[in-house]
Amino acid sequence: MDVITAVQQRRAAKTFDPHHQMSAETKRTLLEHASLAPSAYNIQHWRVVDVQDPQLRAAIREQAWGQAQVTDASALFVLCADLEAWQEDPQRYWATSPQPVQDFLLPKLDEYYRGKPEIARDEAMRTLGIFGMTLMLLAQDLGYDSCPMDGFDFDAVAKLIHLPENHAIGYMIAVGKGTENAWERNRVDIQSLVKTDHF
Repeated sequence: MDVITAVQQRRAAKTFDPHHQMSAETKRTLLEHASLAPSAYNIQHWRVVDVQDPQLRAAIREQAWGQAQVTDASALFVLCADLEAWQEDPQRYWATSPQPVQDFLLPKLDEYYRGKPEIARDEAMRTLGIFGMTLMLLAQDLGYDSCPMDGFDFDAVAKLIHLPENHAIGYMIAVGKGTENAWERNRVDIQSLVKTDHF
């Protein structure tokens, strides 16, 4: 599938076939290719919780307004961000880069993030957005539907998945075989949303 077709066909599925099972190979393909998404300083902030336990799925559904996608989708990914990834063995992010690049970027990384938790969080969330969109387009290409979800109690889900203190949940993505046609797409005219040079 070409990218334009994947973008056109991707919709937020609200109902999934609860009996369909995604193969381990397909899931691995999905996640490995999603991890090719760009990230700030190549930090790859994403930490993905692949929720497989049916009881845990049911508990998360209770914290997500009872939305059926949580339990019925073939896969449920909680996309989390490691807010301190920038200082965790940072040289590994450019291990294959030329030495002058490493010598320049490592000090800049520290300068950019140290003592600036808001910047670290903002960058991590932007990165999660890119990762998630990449994952959903890949799912579409692999014949799956998806639904990004933020309608849930973040604190409660964080407890359920034992989220470390230095992490934050961005959102969840349900992936599976949709069972109903998506609602009619409604988009504001792009020309009314794009400004030339300034507002």
